[in-house]
Amino acid sequence: MIKGLYEAHLPVSNLKTSIDFYKKLDLEIAYQQENLVFFWIEKGRSWLGLWETDKVKTPYHPSLRHIAFQIDRDDMLNIKRWLEERAIEVSTNFGFSPEKQPLVLPNNPQAHAAIYFKDPDGNSIELMAPLRLDVKEEFNMMTLDEWNLTKSMISTTKKHSNK
Repeated sequence: MIKGLYEAHLPVSNLKTSIDFYKKLDLEIAYQQENLVFFWIEKGRSWLGLWETDKVKTPYHPSLRHIAFQIDRDDMLNIKRWLEERAIEVSTNFGFSPEKQPLVLPNNPQAHAAIYFKDPDGNSIELMAPLRLDVKEEFNMMTLDEWNLTKSMISTTKKHSNK
């Protein structure tokens, strides 16, 4: 029955400022009224609602003021440059400074690459790309560069042991 997530919502303090910010992420407006705008995430499949409200003063918590957008794994390699071109600063998360991101989240048996930034109201925005859905080994959170190095070393070791 369930095919995916159709909509999510975030509180904002100034709709115009937020519209300008989310347009920088290349999202298209689907619907707008006085205190609400919907942006297509994937046209006809999912959208994000932004509500101009005083609820934006609710202290940040990931269960209330966080959203993650999926991007392609290959796009994660250039994501910092893409954000810089839009004057969007990467934020520190899980103790990983902007310089150390993207990072890899150890949600065994899944591994996801992620990078974090904030919208004008401090809502946490995450760009995420699945790396593996079948991780058998335990691992700690690390940078994407460390993950790529580790995985290439494992791949090289397997090639040499198969000879």
